[in-house]
Amino acid sequence: MKEIVILGTGGNCIDILDTINEINSISQKYKCIGFLDDNPDNLGKDYYGVKVIGSLSHAMKFNDAFFVNGIGSSLNFWKKKNIIQKTMIPFERFETIIHPTASVSKLSQIGFGTVIFQNVTITSNVKVGNHVIILPNTVISHDDVIGDYTCITGGVCVSGGVTIGESCYLGTNCSIIGNITIGNYCLIGMSSNVLKDVADNSVMIGSPASFKRKTIPDK
Repeated sequence: MKEIVILGTGGNCIDILDTINEINSISQKYKCIGFLDDNPDNLGKDYYGVKVIGSLSHAMKFNDAFFVNGIGSSLNFWKKKNIIQKTMIPFERFETIIHPTASVSKLSQIGFGTVIFQNVTITSNVKVGNHVIILPNTVISHDDVIGDYTCITGGVCVSGGVTIGESCYLGTNCSIIGNITIGNYCLIGMSSNVLKDVADNSVMIGSPASFKRKTIPDK
């Protein structure tokens, strides 16, 4: 069994633990040995039988473990790359976790440290980068490209031929029309419909989605 350490203790992290347990119910593949969290108040806390065993700075102490990241929300998703890089964990030490109910085409590529939750569908010739999180009931269609560190939340529909940049956040139930490009550091609002290309560092909201502000004001 591979030893797994989860980075963070938020909602996505608990869902990752649940996904690991679901995988283990079919085949004993993983042993989750703990969470790492920078909040000192969480040290030693028990989450469903798994404890917080240190801060992110302690990651390299676990020489035999593999890692998976659950850190990142609509409030800080653009910081995920820096958070992960500061741990100094090499890409090959991050485990890709795929829920047993997810359907992933054998013609698609999934990067290191990516997490795919329940009932996600990924069709042919999709390229999903490193450290991507895809939440339940999302559909990623043929020939899409999903950039590193991006979070795609629940019920999202991405049509074919779409390119999504690095460190983006796609809100619940949004839809992306085919053959467009969404730049880096973009946030797509809940239930928004994106019908045209989106520039880097944009918050897009509505149906059709329109520009509201920069994601990172000083970028």
